[in-house]
Amino acid sequence: MLVGSACIAATVIAGAQPLPGATAARVFPSVGGCRVLPADNAWNTDVSKLPVHRRSRRFITNINSDGPTKLHADFGGGGKYGIPYVTVAKDQHRWPIVYTAYGDESDPGPFPIPRRAPVEGGRRSDGDRHVLVVQRGSCRLFELYRAFWRNDHWEADSGAKWNLRSNRLRPRGWTSADAAGLPILPGLVRYDEVAAGEVRHAIRFTVRRTQRGYVLPATHFASSSTDAGRPPMGLRLRLKRSYDLSRFHGQARVILRALKRYGMIVADNGENWFLTGAADPRWDDEDLDQLKTVPGRAFEVVNTGRVHR
Repeated sequence: MLVGSACIAATVIAGAQPLPGATAARVFPSVGGCRVLPADNAWNTDVSKLPVHRRSRRFITNINSDGPTKLHADFGGGGKYGIPYVTVAKDQHRWPIVYTAYGDESDPGPFPIPRRAPVEGGRRSDGDRHVLVVQRGSCRLFELYRAFWRNDHWEADSGAKWNLRSNRLRPRGWTSADAAGLPILPGLVRYDEVAAGEVRHAIRFTVRRTQRGYVLPATHFASSSTDAGRPPMGLRLRLKRSYDLSRFHGQARVILRALKRYGMIVADNGENWFLTGAADPRWDDEDLDQLKTVPGRAFEVVNTGRVHR
């Protein structure tokens, strides 16, 4: 088992079409020998040339009006911060899943999640407690939210399984292990790809306040607000082409280049401008701290589709 730095599955609907004007990544992101979603998947498409959303300035202003106004890497700390994941063999034992909150929008178990799979924040965490597992060979991704091991089964608020070879989404209106109904793993900044010099996918990030709506490939909202100025789940932002990266170096520079090319996607309610990465002891906190100097106003919203409510 390799540790890295989460009603009926058959009802999933057809996945989103390639983004208009977007360019697919030439090299697939991969985990455990599995390509992480097809090249034309929204997570893996180059959005550097997509048109700016007509409400871009309004969205950015709204985000900055409450809470942090600069980027922050929500991973590092010697592996203490970030969302962990593991890869397991195709014959990994499957354990039952008991859902305690969103079972009607979750995929039924059993899931091949080891009893000692790492939990976000650690075993004693009272946070989101995500658990992510990639099954080698089958290339299936299994994710749980608020997961606890209970003697002979996993207990979780919600859970989802994904075929990493497919563009299929959750049914519209359904959550996943993430508020936006998205998979978590594809949006994590992972140490191996940063060390290799290029992140080839969009990055998951959070904002404090969202609206009651979502943009595909998101399928779920987590707000009752009808304020159209708030970002919907699934909103895609990118770092402006004009933003100068010459003063940045190392891990931060690689991440910022990805934010110009692939952007980032609103996936959950949380602190503004917090980027999500995999938990890994090899992150350099001093290097990542460069991101804290990048203001939210250096970003713009790109138009990837209408808001569904």
